[in-house]
Amino acid sequence: MRYPAELVAPFSKDLTDFGFESLLTAESVTDAITNTKGTILVVVNSVCGCAAANARPAAKMAIQNEKKPDKITTVFAGVDLEATAKAREFMVPYPPSSPSMALFKDGALVHFIERLEIEGRTAESIAMNLVSAFDQHC
Repeated sequence: MRYPAELVAPFSKDLTDFGFESLLTAESVTDAITNTKGTILVVVNSVCGCAAANARPAAKMAIQNEKKPDKITTVFAGVDLEATAKAREFMVPYPPSSPSMALFKDGALVHFIERLEIEGRTAESIAMNLVSAFDQHC
């Protein structure tokens, strides 16, 4: 079931207003991940409370680091169904998880944060996890 776009628009804007590019189609996901030289962050956004309280704030904090991905993007689970499914294909061997965050380098998955690493953690600790990955891979 797809969430109504007007319902989730503020949740999407929370990232897009901060510079994240929304990937709305399977083709745009494939193009972004496979054609980005360097690093790309893909945030799988969702309507749950842990996305609002932890994941989105953490992603916004982390990209303020000196070292950061060359490209920052997002797909919205429950809204951009085909784009999210395609992004998750690139995130194997991890099971589908929303919210989640994946860092790719030259098309290869190099870091992944699952929902179970987001739920119950502070945005600051999640951001530190991402910053550590950025410092290593970006």
